[in-house]
This record gives sequence, structure tokens and C-alpha cells, in this order.
Amino acid sequence: MGKTITKFVCPACGYETNKWMGKCPGCGEWNTLQEETVNRQTATASHPRAQAVALSGISDSDIFRVSTGITELDRVLGGGIVPGSLVLLGGDPGIGKSTLLLQVADHIARTGQKVLYLSGEESFKQIRLRATRLKVNSDDIYLLNEQNIELLENYLQEFDPGFIIIDSIQTVYLESLSSIPGSVAQLRECTARLMNIAKKTDKAFFLVGHVTKDGALAGPKVLEHMVDVVVYFEGDKNFSFRILRGVKNRFGSTDELGLLEMSGQGLIEVTDPTCLFLSHGVKGSGIAVSTSFSGSRPLLIEIQALAASSGPGYARRMASGIDQNRLSLIIAVLEKIRGYNLSQYDVFLKVTGGVFIKDPSVDLAIAVAILSSYRERPLPQDVVFIGELSLSGQVRPVPFMDARLKEVQKMGFKHAVVPPGTRKSTGIGPELGLIEINSLDECIDLILGG
Repeated sequence: MGKTITKFVCPACGYETNKWMGKCPGCGEWNTLQEETVNRQTATASHPRAQAVALSGISDSDIFRVSTGITELDRVLGGGIVPGSLVLLGGDPGIGKSTLLLQVADHIARTGQKVLYLSGEESFKQIRLRATRLKVNSDDIYLLNEQNIELLENYLQEFDPGFIIIDSIQTVYLESLSSIPGSVAQLRECTARLMNIAKKTDKAFFLVGHVTKDGALAGPKVLEHMVDVVVYFEGDKNFSFRILRGVKNRFGSTDELGLLEMSGQGLIEVTDPTCLFLSHGVKGSGIAVSTSFSGSRPLLIEIQALAASSGPGYARRMASGIDQNRLSLIIAVLEKIRGYNLSQYDVFLKVTGGVFIKDPSVDLAIAVAILSSYRERPLPQDVVFIGELSLSGQVRPVPFMDARLKEVQKMGFKHAVVPPGTRKSTGIGPELGLIEINSLDECIDLILGG
């Protein structure tokens, strides 16, 4: 006989307790604890004893990756899909998650592998309409409208697919749990069951996850800890461009970005991502161009700043695309080094393209963009600013300078303001004019005329 256990779980943080409380001790939120009943089955037989295997005895010749057919997604995944892995894809409703996975399923089916598409949200007719629009018509893609995960192993034995899509993890359930699909207990236990199947059968799983209004994946944080890869699919539904961002990856870097464009024929790769972040031919003060290294490739980023006289009270500091504390720090350096009266100005900063920049190499571009708007003097359009600023106003070197400057040269820029010693450490020829500066003072005198 099974034993019934009642507990209270916070869906925001996953905290569990045996009694109800008004305030969750885990996250501090009020009235979030929900009652859940779990039917624990008593063990009828002992589990087989696991065997320990020496690390040197495991062959590395069988380790490989499977391409998704979309280079940008392969980049974010670290080179492709690793068999036996769980990939969690999260994004806003209507952003294109199902479209992306249907295109991936089509490519894998063309290689001769079977794909099982378990849909808990859409009917077969809805999926068929999308497949017709994407021109996907493969005999090796099998659709399944079963939400009970306990029956999944039977279908895996029947079809033997190499790739399984669960759309979405919030709609499936286990019969042994009395809670509704999408609850904390169901999400945790279903993901654990899928992880166990993936590791035993060496099959790759793609899980679609819903997001909350704050943009985080719905469900407990343990959901992200259990899977191997977490990828966010971001973008505005009113625009065609989409961004794939790796948040967690046990098989590669988490700094990679993938850029896609939604079209009538589905998602297509953006071959020249730098064009998304630059507004060519736009003249005006407060615009500076820098480079940001994302994973394994450099991107040219446009920084836009606006300094406007503030009214009574405190001056406002607003930033979109960088940390606001970082903006305040750079403004403090400008006030200290040159005595600019920026405390009487509202300063607004925006990074184009909708990306969030953590790379310190854009510090110099942020500083000169603010000064350009403050003094209403446009910057030269053929100059790129690269360098990290110290609190004393010194320009510090940044890594991957060779790759950054090659991208600058490729995009047709004539000059680059860089930290000292750059010419010696890179193999860039004289066709790109490198202006080496030691401090922010030198940059102001050189570019803005003192």
C-alpha cells in the first residue's frame, strides 16, 4: 500500500514544509505556500546494485554531438546536441519555441533518426498547419498527445526515437502524484523521471518551459539545476529578430549568443549579426561604437547616451543593456577626472539590439558617448572605442583584442581607440589606424578637442 504525505510547497522557490505558513521562509513572499499530496509507493523489491566503473575504462570514441541543422543553436549548445542530455528551452508565449524545435526535428529526421514530438498543448491539426508552413513533411517525425510520463517508456520501446521533444514540461504529469500538472511536485518529479530515462537510454530530450511575467522559467529553481542545458529564447513578438541565450551548459560555454530571424518560412540564421546592433549613417551626439565578446565571437555594439538638464531633486540615471551601478561608476569617474557637472544632468544610456553587456571593454565607449551628449559634439563615425576604465581614469587592456580588431576591420571602420601596447600584441596591419591612449584624459583631448 502507498503512504499519503501532505506538504506545503512554495512555487516561487521550491521551499517545502509540513505545515502552512503565511510567509515563505525561503524567498520571503507572502501567501505562496500551496498544499500538495504525494502518494509514496512502498518498495516491493530491492534496487539492483550499481557498478562502479574506472574513468580510464570509459571509451571516448563514442562521445559525439548531433547537429540541430541551425548553426546559431549549435553554437549556444556548445557544438550540437549531446546524446543522453536534457535541454530546457524557455521563452515567452508565441516567441517561436515550437517552430524552432519543429525545424530541429525536421533536420534530425533527414539524417535517418526518428523523432518523437510529445505535445501537451496543441492538437495534431495545429502542429500539421505549422509543419505545412515550414514545409516539414517527414515520415520519421511521430506526434504524440499523451501527457502521462509514466507511459513514455512504452512509446520509446515501440518507436525507438533518438530525439524526444516535450512541449511543454508544464503540461505533463505523473499519476502517482495527486497534484495538478505544472505544480512544483509534478515539475520536479517529471523532470527527474525524464532525466533517468535519458541517462539510461542515451537519448536526447528537449523540454519546452514556460516563463513567468518576470521572464524567469516557471517552476522551482531546482528544475534548472536538474537539466544539462538551459537556453532562453528572447525577443519582441513585434519584431522579427530573436536571441538564443545560454544560461547553463554542462557541455560548453554559457557566454554564447545565437541570433535568428522569424520569417514566413520559419526561423532563419542571421549571417551578419553586427548589422543588428549598428545604425549606419545616423549622425548625432551621444553615439559611440565598441566591441563586446560574446562566447567565441566578437560583436560590434552601438552605445547611445543622452545627457539632459535635470529638474529639481536628484538627477536620474537610467540604463538599458548594462548594469545601472556600472553607469553610475563611470559617471563618477568623469566627474572626478575632469570635474564635469554631471550631477545636474539626467543621464540615460541604451545598448542597441536588446542585449545585456557584461564585457568591461565597453567602458571607454560609454564614457565618450556620455561626454559627446553632454557637450553636444558628435563623435567620428569611423572610430571604435575599446578599453576598460579604472577608477583613476586609466584605460586598461582587455582580452581577445586580435579577434575584436579583425571584426572592426571587417566592418569597414578606419580607426580604433585602444589601450596602450595593443599594436605589439596583435597582428593587425597598418590599414586599421590604432590610436593607443593611456587615460581617459588623453581620449577627451584627442577625440573631443579638450
